[in-house]
Amino acid sequence: MKKLLGAMVACAAFAGPAAAEPPVVVELYTSQGCSSCPPADEILAKLAKKPGVIALALHVDYWDYIGWKDAFARPEHTKRQKAYAAKAGARTIYTPQMVIAGVDHVVGARPMDVVDLLQVHKARPAVMQLTARRDGGEVAIDGTVPVPAQGALVVQLVRYAPEETVAIKRGENAGLTVNYHNIVRDWQVLGEWDGAEALELRVEAPGEEPAVVIVQKPGPGEIVAAARVE
Repeated sequence: MKKLLGAMVACAAFAGPAAAEPPVVVELYTSQGCSSCPPADEILAKLAKKPGVIALALHVDYWDYIGWKDAFARPEHTKRQKAYAAKAGARTIYTPQMVIAGVDHVVGARPMDVVDLLQVHKARPAVMQLTARRDGGEVAIDGTVPVPAQGALVVQLVRYAPEETVAIKRGENAGLTVNYHNIVRDWQVLGEWDGAEALELRVEAPGEEPAVVIVQKPGPGEIVAAARVE
């Protein structure tokens, strides 16, 4: 993995106003071909509008064989879900599944379980401040040194489409028209950061699609910090 060498500055170089409550990342693994997924897609739509939550829909490709190919599905999403399962010691993957803050796995159509876990993660103190902003065709990323130290961390840039409507013509959801939200289009690993010094990084991000930056333990593991690109 690419190391983010030369992308760090002394801790004192990062200064600014006190950070707001850090957002909690919710990943929904879903598919247009899964009959159990529309209720979870509706829950994600509500979470996408909720302050303090970064809700992301990762469409997987393993339902495509039953008659409807999900145009949003990417094999990389399936690979990421499998990596989460392996980390958790699970033998199977399923949809709909939500992964909260990189550590808690719940059935995506159980809203009360999701809400309870969001409250748990919101109550945890932030270990670092992370900001991301557009500067022309680039994204400028700044992060403080994690306290306590977290070890090696992976810095990622995620691009997504806010909303799209799909009329599903075949498969388990044939005849349904579904509004999908925060559909992940690209999940780019920028590199590995040791967290020993503050993070200062600029990356190319042309276009107007919304984006978020995620700092996460390898595995994938716990999400240490996340920020919307302002």
